[in-house]
Amino acid sequence: MTETPTHCPYCALQCGMTLSGTPVRVTPREDVPANQGGLCQKGWTAAEMLTVPDRLTTPLMRARRGGPLEPCGWDEALDRITAGIEDLWRRHGRDAVAVFGGGGLTNEKAYQLGKFARIALRTSQIDYNGRFCMSSAAAATNRAFGMDRGLPGPITDLGLADTILVVGGNVAETMPPFMRHLTGMQDRGGALIVVDPRRTGTAKQADLHLQPTPGTDLALANGLLHLALTEGLVDADYIAARTGGFEAVRTLVNGYWPERVERITGVPVPHMRETVRLLARGRRSLILTARGAEQHARGTDMVTAFINLALALGLPGREGSGYGCLTGQGNGQGGREHGQKADQLPGYRKIDDPAAREHVAGVWGVDPETLPGPGRSAYELLSALGTDGGPKAMLLFGSNPVVSAPRAAAVQERIGALELLVAADFVLSETAQMADVVLPTAQWAEESGTMTNLEGRVLRRRRAVEAPDGVRSDLEIIAALADRLDAPGKWSTEPAEVFDELRAASAGGLADYSGITYERIEAEGGVFWPCPGEGHPGTPRPFLDRFATPDGRARFTAVEHHGAAEDVDGEYPVYLTTGRVLAQYQSGAQTRRVRPLVDAAPEAFVEMHPDLADRLGIEEGVDVRVASRRGTATVRARLTDAIRPDTVFIPFHWAGDGRANLLTNPALDPMSRMPEFKVCAVRLEPAASAAPATPNGAKL
Repeated sequence: MTETPTHCPYCALQCGMTLSGTPVRVTPREDVPANQGGLCQKGWTAAEMLTVPDRLTTPLMRARRGGPLEPCGWDEALDRITAGIEDLWRRHGRDAVAVFGGGGLTNEKAYQLGKFARIALRTSQIDYNGRFCMSSAAAATNRAFGMDRGLPGPITDLGLADTILVVGGNVAETMPPFMRHLTGMQDRGGALIVVDPRRTGTAKQADLHLQPTPGTDLALANGLLHLALTEGLVDADYIAARTGGFEAVRTLVNGYWPERVERITGVPVPHMRETVRLLARGRRSLILTARGAEQHARGTDMVTAFINLALALGLPGREGSGYGCLTGQGNGQGGREHGQKADQLPGYRKIDDPAAREHVAGVWGVDPETLPGPGRSAYELLSALGTDGGPKAMLLFGSNPVVSAPRAAAVQERIGALELLVAADFVLSETAQMADVVLPTAQWAEESGTMTNLEGRVLRRRRAVEAPDGVRSDLEIIAALADRLDAPGKWSTEPAEVFDELRAASAGGLADYSGITYERIEAEGGVFWPCPGEGHPGTPRPFLDRFATPDGRARFTAVEHHGAAEDVDGEYPVYLTTGRVLAQYQSGAQTRRVRPLVDAAPEAFVEMHPDLADRLGIEEGVDVRVASRRGTATVRARLTDAIRPDTVFIPFHWAGDGRANLLTNPALDPMSRMPEFKVCAVRLEPAASAAPATPNGAKL
């Protein structure tokens, strides 16, 4: 029996698994540190995605605008796309065509897609759904440390920590095998602290749970730093030797005395004091943020406040200690390093840096002057579709923004205004259903490549089965379009060849993969970047000697609490926060097709405290209309005392009337351009007694 070692298609933990047999069976791998033989329900059922009934195996195309999607040949589909692109170029210029990628694409595909946008389409209009994932953490870590890379060391360091503070992350549901590292830490006598408005599965295991008002994490972090100062717990020697900018932060947090922070956040002062003392009690403490702290209109500053706390305690740059980000999507780390973001080139280079442009253009064999400059960020790009001055066509790879984007109804409307939408997918996602041309793509087990997990470890994904007849890989699709558009350079369809070119393009950049080869990944079980030469061992802990700033020092930045972009009021008196559940993933385009996962989590719901439900006349299990200033969603009521009475929670995996993102606020962080997914103001009422609504969700 042939056995193929590979990795899970879902989150950034990238659990190791072995695929074998017909039909394909999944067995967890013991040799991968991230999961150490464990898998979650999504991982165990991952092979069922390969045989979903509505799998696409032939291109689909509309003969006319508004007509049905009908099967067609590959040449017909590619010719239609090419003709549409060239027509738009003639009428509107190069930026009339946009590209939207995904954080689940392999490094090879993300790299090739960015290259395709810059030298085949010569458009600046490219971004990806990872902008909605950890962009605020990336902006904050770049500002503080000079480099953005998920965890500060191997995941096994977590088990050696004295204290771990998890801010806005529910790893018990989002990446369950991660919990074994936290459990091991607690078994050794370590303490787990969780910051979350909900008593999640992760919070239930915590030694201490802080339950703040949504949108107040920054005030909490500043308050914790204030306490660290007043109780003499900061590491003055470390601050003097390894950081800069502390005095401005010290002055600012003087205004965050404990009682004031308790009034802002709702977190009791004794809990804040205990948190600081636990973090400072040992040499090894970790502060980890996730989407709950990052998906805010001030998400970069929120993360910065927790980095300030970590720096003041002397944590970053020590083995088994520091600040880290819990990356969400499968290749959320690698996916943004090599050119999918609007402002970046491969190797985490800035697209407006002349030296970066010259280096990458040299690898691609083009004039640096022909490369476009920075484009629009993800939500700004989606909002510009079909407008005057905005893109008139979009090529979509590995994303489903009709469900995943904030203010989803408005995004759906903009997508509907395009003259040409092309979707490459293995099923008809909600966004692909709107496309003019749909191209059937290979799935994770049907192709090879590399992924970079939340540790910064580059891993091999290996092909276990052949794709169905009629299906092509994303690399084959990109190469075919590049050929039809007479693009310069080489457009290989072999992942190993594309990876070798990626290595050359990344050489000398912050995310330097030049010393990483498929052979090394095989032999070493993954290689940590940066790895600037084949003789280099890789960098599992990048900040032990110096930070990636010009002077080698980490940077404190003074950040002030401003609250949510949209606070509650008399008309919309309840906070909404969003997130994930164990059995579903992202927009649900994959998991909503796997029967055991559908059985475990069949529909959207709104989680609310019984006291709130009683005041509103809402009972367990009834349909509830949840309205914000942007729209209305109808979901099932789920009552629990695990959430604050002033807050409700809706998971974002479902389409249709249950879309959480019909409600969310697209207010953008000024640095990261992250939308404020995690807090907005809503009102609720039983659906049976609700007034009719207009198409945009507003009451009549």
